[in-house]
Order: sequence, then structure tokens, then C-alpha cells
Amino acid sequence: MNAIFRRYLSVTKPGIIMGNLISVAGGFLLAARGDVDWPLMVATLIGLSLVVASGCAVNNCIDSDIDTKMQRTRTRVTVTGEMSLKAAFWHGVVLGVAGFALLAFYTNLTAVLFAALGYVVYVGVYSLYMKRNSVYGTLVGSLSGAVPPVVGYCAVTVEFDTAAAILLVMFSIWQMPHSYAIAIFRFKDYEAANIPVLPVAEGIAKAKQHIVLYIAVYAMVTLLLPISGYTGVGFLAVAFSTSLWWLIMALRGYRRDINIEGWARQVFGFSIVNITALSIAMAVDYHSQAQFIF
Repeated sequence: MNAIFRRYLSVTKPGIIMGNLISVAGGFLLAARGDVDWPLMVATLIGLSLVVASGCAVNNCIDSDIDTKMQRTRTRVTVTGEMSLKAAFWHGVVLGVAGFALLAFYTNLTAVLFAALGYVVYVGVYSLYMKRNSVYGTLVGSLSGAVPPVVGYCAVTVEFDTAAAILLVMFSIWQMPHSYAIAIFRFKDYEAANIPVLPVAEGIAKAKQHIVLYIAVYAMVTLLLPISGYTGVGFLAVAFSTSLWWLIMALRGYRRDINIEGWARQVFGFSIVNITALSIAMAVDYHSQAQFIF
């Protein structure tokens, strides 16, 4: 029984689910501004977690052929044969139906539509086509990764306002250096699987340039929340300090004696620290809602 549970759990990529939970909670609490509807928050967290788990399970089915070529994915249950593609697919379908049903019952149309947008982009556009065929796959996939905090926010507000737009752009841009760093220290895996991520398709030097540029733009976008009056000085301090340190870390990639793989791992690792810190900061350092709509 434990072995079966582990198989069904592993195919949903629990690490990705946990990361999304933090951003969903951050968006929800930013919108709630201290007046938290706890049943709604729990339903939103569980519902979106099920939707994300569904997307990951289906993604494992789609990627089963290229997963055999990548060192880090060769042990996935859909590759080793511990779990059939049919079982993984229907597991994903059940999770997706349950997740969307929960969101539809407890939240609102805006939140459900953004959850659906993220799902369609990740499973339909990114996994089925862009990941395998275009260097812009990462850019398209970043949209799906930015949806969770927006769903959390809209579950409370029922509308897509300025803060929701900032969250969507902020988290989309964050995905880019985060993903490019992974592609650099997993370069051989992506090359073996013939996946045209930027470092493989156009070189590590160009990927380094893009990492620095995206982090710089991301740092400026994070400041829009306090500038627009949605967060306060605490968030501003966290956003400025962590984003500046991340940018300095990225610029170290231009040192002649740098170990590129080790550097990329550091950039990736700190990207998680950065977005976690910002998600927590915006959850606790909220201001009265700005009086304008996007």
C-alpha cells in the first residue's frame, strides 16, 4: 500500500506543489488584508494543489519519451514502468476534475478561469509543443507558473485588478532566470533530450545575459506593489535586498574563474529563497487596497 501511495504521489511532483502553495497563500493573504476567510483559503489551496498535481501527472505522461534520455528524470515511475502511462493519465484526470470542482464551488469564475489558463498553457501549449520545438518554450511556460498567486488573489477579490496584473508579470519574469539556471546546470540532460532551451539552442553566454536582464527587470517589477500602495516598507525592503543580492549573484557569472555549473545552482537556489521571501512579505505587509482597477 505504501509503495502504491508513493507512486501516485511522486507522479504529481510534490516539490512543485509545495512551491505553488506558498505563492497561492501569498496572493490570497495579500488580497485578504488581514480579513482572512479561512474555509475559502483552505479550499483555494487544496483546489489549486489538485489542479497543479493533475498537470504534473499528465506532463509526466507527455514527457515519458524524453525523460528516458535525461539523468534526473530516468527514475520517474512513468519511465521505470512502476506506473503505467494510462494509470498516470487517469490519475491526473481525476485530480484535475476534483481540483476544478473545488475551485468552482468555493471560489469564483475569475479564479477558475486563471487556473484553467495555467493548466491549458502548461499541459496543452508548453508540454505538448513549445517545450520540444521552440526556444521560447520557457517564456510560454512561465505564464502557467505565474498563475497560482493570481488565483489565490482573485479567489478573494473576484476581479483581476492592478495587483493581480503585477503578480502575474512578476512571477512570470521570475520564472525565466530560475528556469535558465536549471537549464545551465542540467545542460547535458537537455542536450541529450534535444530540448531547445536557450543555453542549448543559443549558448550559455546568451543565457547568462538573459538571466541578468530578467533579474534586473524582475527587481523593478516587484517595486510596483509598494509603489501602487498594495504593500508597505517591509515588503519594499525584502524585495529590494533579495532582488539586489540575486542580481549581484547573477553578475558573478561573468568572472573568468567561475564554475558555471556551481554558479547556476546558486542562482537557481537563491531564486527560490527570493520568491519565498517575497510571498511571505506580501502576505504580512499589506496596505489598504489601491483605488484603481487594471
